[in-house]
Amino acid sequence: MTHKKQHYLLNRAEEANVLLKEHLDQDQVVRVISHNDSDGISAAGVICNAISQEGGKFHVTLVPRLQDKVLDRLSQEKYKLFFFCDMGSGYVERIGRLNGQSIIADHHQTMDSTGDDEETVVHVNPHLFGLDGTRDVSASGVTYLTVKSFNKVELAGLALVGAFGDMQYANGFTGVNETILSEATEAGVVQEHEDLKISSKTEPLYKALAHTFQPAIPGISGNLEKSQAFLEKIGISYGIKFTDLANEEKDFLTEHLTRINPKIFDTVYSMPQEKPALRNLEKYAEILDACGKNKKYSVGLSICLGERDSAIAEGVEYLSKYQESLIKGIRWISREGSQEMDYVQYLYTEDKGNKKIMGTLASLGIELEILNPQKPVITLSRMHQDVKVSGRTTLEMTQKGVNLGFALEQAAKSFNGAGGGHNIAAGAMVPYKELENFKNLVNDIVGSQVS
Repeated sequence: MTHKKQHYLLNRAEEANVLLKEHLDQDQVVRVISHNDSDGISAAGVICNAISQEGGKFHVTLVPRLQDKVLDRLSQEKYKLFFFCDMGSGYVERIGRLNGQSIIADHHQTMDSTGDDEETVVHVNPHLFGLDGTRDVSASGVTYLTVKSFNKVELAGLALVGAFGDMQYANGFTGVNETILSEATEAGVVQEHEDLKISSKTEPLYKALAHTFQPAIPGISGNLEKSQAFLEKIGISYGIKFTDLANEEKDFLTEHLTRINPKIFDTVYSMPQEKPALRNLEKYAEILDACGKNKKYSVGLSICLGERDSAIAEGVEYLSKYQESLIKGIRWISREGSQEMDYVQYLYTEDKGNKKIMGTLASLGIELEILNPQKPVITLSRMHQDVKVSGRTTLEMTQKGVNLGFALEQAAKSFNGAGGGHNIAAGAMVPYKELENFKNLVNDIVGSQVS
């Protein structure tokens, strides 16, 4: 049954490919609009690389969310084809009113119309065919499917970078991601091997462990002092690099770390043809995420498009800064905790540094056992007259009925805001003056989902 659903999704992606090719054959510039996170940057990289390799031209913009003002601006543009990555499924009718034709390559829950009635829109989204856009395929993967007919298997690695960026790897890949991985490994684009998944093999061990967030190591990740104490306790010099350890010391360290989190020794996916800093797909995703968090979208996109020069070094530097900000943020949530209601818990900030990383802090708070995993974490960042909202929960809570995408969309709409996303992770913007009402309504909606 799942195979048949994937077939339907591929058929829709092929429709998008036919439309894209039609415009490229007419030498028209493709207007690309994508999300500014790791998956969105990867997706933009996939489509822009494909267009470029086909001899076409593109004009790309990365945005934090698809707001009415973005669509207002696009409605003034005269392009013949708009290509939306990692966004658009909530605005199908509005996109259908743009001056040109449109392709939407998204994987978020479809709360708007399916787009079947929109003659100018080809809507490619796994949820339309009963597939799970939270786990089975990212926006980069959906975008990859739309260019698959161009024989672009070398872009499959970048499609999987996006999947890692959207935390879709959990005990392996599933669904469409698994299919893309098979293609990539068969073609030699991606290789797999078992390894210790710490953030760095070349910086002092205590830093490498404290900077390891995927997977998180409870009691060590985000805490330099506890990382140092852990290494001293097991008798390994905290200042040594992993590469300088003797083989038996490496095995000894691995044994102790896997007792804390067995996922720390797992399959590593790499692109052997890539530059060393980008070979590991998860590290590549982390670098793009750091570029997005630092609002250096052009650096992330340059890395994806192969316009490297100084971009990789910049990206690595942004990742280092991002890791330091996560350590500060974890210290903050450990100290302050969350405001718990009956069914959800809240983290509120007006701190400029914390605002950039609130969604990640929510996930880490749960993984590091700082926050209650039985209640979804809703983060609230004051942005002048509005509040930026991020919601995160666990797979276990979604299996009990929690759907944050639905909860945040419905609650935000009730107060002239906008929101949506996945069942496990979602976002919204709401007016600050309605914050308390919004918090209460989200709590009530989640309560109705689990009862």
